[in-house]
Parts: sequence; structure tokens; C-alpha cells
Amino acid sequence: MHDGHLDTPNWVPPTNHTNTDELTTNAGQRVHSNSYSCTAGPRGPVLLEDFQLIEKVAQFNRERQPERVVHARGMTAKGYFELTHDISHLSCADLFTGVGKRTPVATRLSTVIHEKGSPETLRDVRGFATKFYTQEGNWDLVGNNFPVFFIRDGIQFPDLVHALKPNPRSHLQEGCASWISCPATQSPPTF
Repeated sequence: MHDGHLDTPNWVPPTNHTNTDELTTNAGQRVHSNSYSCTAGPRGPVLLEDFQLIEKVAQFNRERQPERVVHARGMTAKGYFELTHDISHLSCADLFTGVGKRTPVATRLSTVIHEKGSPETLRDVRGFATKFYTQEGNWDLVGNNFPVFFIRDGIQFPDLVHALKPNPRSHLQEGCASWISCPATQSPPTF
């Protein structure tokens, strides 16, 4: 088959790291798909041997561009959690034993998508993170105001965040970008 490049005397076929048609890890190893994690069975837990998942999430955690940071705009309140009723039959955690026990706590309320300088009137997912400073160690409780979180596979979360974030050059949220985060075999998410 003749593709036109054979006539060039010094033409060299592209290697894995320059060929944009092929997904590779940071080390150049081919990846079949970066949209699905390796699990133990069809609905089983995610396996830690999935190096593509670990690499993708680690790279997402290290992103420090101010306009791309998730939960950049928010506020924190500090106080304490005081147990008023005995619920030791429901949990053996130290903070739930002993009526009147006080545990220091910090709660952060934030928007998820828009950057620090964005107006508060924009429609955005809201999130919270509560940290209980217990005698047994810190306990973190986090959540978003999604009625149903539509991502079943954690490897897709960085793609979703990147698709929903505003364009770093124009600072505008692009409507077509939210379709990019969905793997080809799934239907797009409904908001």
C-alpha cells in the first residue's frame, strides 16, 4: 500500500509517544482504553494492579492550575460535634460513644466546577467536606449535591471534571465539552 511517505528518503514511521491515534502510559506502554478500570468481575471492586487507573488519578491529583482546581471557591466553618443520644448500638466509632462527648470538626462548603473568581449566580454542583478530629484519627465525610452520581467507574472522574471545567483560555464553559467525558459505549450523562 502506498501512502505517499515512501517517496521521502528519510521518512521514519512515528513512535508510540508521537502517534496521536494510540493511547499510551507516561512510560510509552500501549493502553487499550483509559475509560474503564480493571475490576474483579463485572461488578466487583477495582483492582490496585490497574496501573493505568493509578497513573491517571495520580496525574489528576497533581494538577495545580488555579483555574482548573476542583472546589476552588468555598468557605470553611470550624466547631464541634456533640453526641446527644446514645447510638453505640449503631457504630463502635469513638465519637459515637458517650452522650455529651465533643469532637472537633471542620466543614468546607464549596462549588465544584467554576474557578475562584467566578460569580456565585452560576449554576454549579455544590460540594461539602467534613473532617472529624477523633481520638482514633481523622474521619473525612464528603459529598456533592448530585441526586444520582452517574459515574460507576472512578477512572472516568478526571475526564468528567476536565469536560465540565471552563476553558482556561476563554474562561467560558463550553456546552459541547460535557459530551467528551463519556466513553463511546455509554450514553451521555443527563443533568
